[in-house]
Amino acid sequence: MRIGYLMNTYPVTSATFIRREIAALEEAGVSVTRFAVRRWDQALVDPADQREATKCHYLLERGGLRLALGGIREALVNPRGMVRAIAGVWRLWRNAGPGALVRHLAYLLEAVELKAQSAGLSHIHAHFSTNTAAVALLAARLGGPGYSFTAHGPDEFVDPVASSLALKIAEARFGVAITHFARAQLALAGGMAHWGKLHVVGCGVDLDALTPAPLPEACAPFLCIGRLCSQKAQHLLVDAFAELRATHPQARLVLIGDGETRPAIEAAIRAQSLEAQITLRGWADNASVSAALAEARALVLPSFAEGLPIVIMEAFARGRPVISTYIAGIPELVDAHCGWLIPAGDVAGLSVAMRECLDATPERLAQMGAQGRARVAATHDLVQSAAALKALFARVL
Repeated sequence: MRIGYLMNTYPVTSATFIRREIAALEEAGVSVTRFAVRRWDQALVDPADQREATKCHYLLERGGLRLALGGIREALVNPRGMVRAIAGVWRLWRNAGPGALVRHLAYLLEAVELKAQSAGLSHIHAHFSTNTAAVALLAARLGGPGYSFTAHGPDEFVDPVASSLALKIAEARFGVAITHFARAQLALAGGMAHWGKLHVVGCGVDLDALTPAPLPEACAPFLCIGRLCSQKAQHLLVDAFAELRATHPQARLVLIGDGETRPAIEAAIRAQSLEAQITLRGWADNASVSAALAEARALVLPSFAEGLPIVIMEAFARGRPVISTYIAGIPELVDAHCGWLIPAGDVAGLSVAMRECLDATPERLAQMGAQGRARVAATHDLVQSAAALKALFARVL
């Protein structure tokens, strides 16, 4: 079985789960060729990501002129396919709005390049249902391999009409949703007629690599991992810690990640005089993240918008409880048996949850961590997820 995986930007520090998914498929006997529209414009900190970048074919690497010449050549040798693809561009553009014509013409040229580079492959699987699924759709219309995609959320579901999600579902061989919530969103966009081709396959983690860690010390910090952005709402942690300081002045928080809201978070930390309690570490490699989880009391994610964060699964695999918000797919994995769920934006609730976690006995923390790991083992084991994906690929090939 020879397939291609298509991503927009790959590899990226915040999406190492795709790399692990590909590796698990290859371990299961699937040959996977990696494609991405473009390279990440930041430094890769993990050696595994650096190696992965050398294996990836980048569609925009040839430059605009050569891509345009490739499009002209495709029109000459494959006029029927080009007509089908141009009709697809028209539908995608019509749904996206008049200002999106140049972007969708770029998708067409990327699709021509993908078709050329995927010769000999029997299927393309796109991660995310946004531009990558559009490029895969157009490549299939040109006569390239059929395609499927994995939808994560939350951005993918904000405006399904503008993103032509119904068209992408209709023409895909199948669609994968990482949660039941995401499957429902796909069905709302594409219609229940396609329910049978939409499948839930959770993202997986390597349970052999992420073993339960001993209970942390009483002074262990809370840990927040992820891109620093408005969606992740890390700025609320600063306000919650200001409240927490009144009863637990020794509480500490470590944030791993970087992003556009870092200056605002740093300013808020200074304004609340929390420099001694809150540390921003920037991006870290996988080994450092795993070690930080082992040293943490709990993972805390106050997000406004998510799919189902991989880092929750990693925290559970390491035997740590999770504090997060009941949005999207998070309640499918987290509840009071293994963590705390609060309304998104509830600073007081966030502070209370962290206070309860700090006051919890070691026995309770151990029970919560064990329950979390059992859930991940049942629904998010990397080997099982890869086997489910392989079975879906085999069904359509």
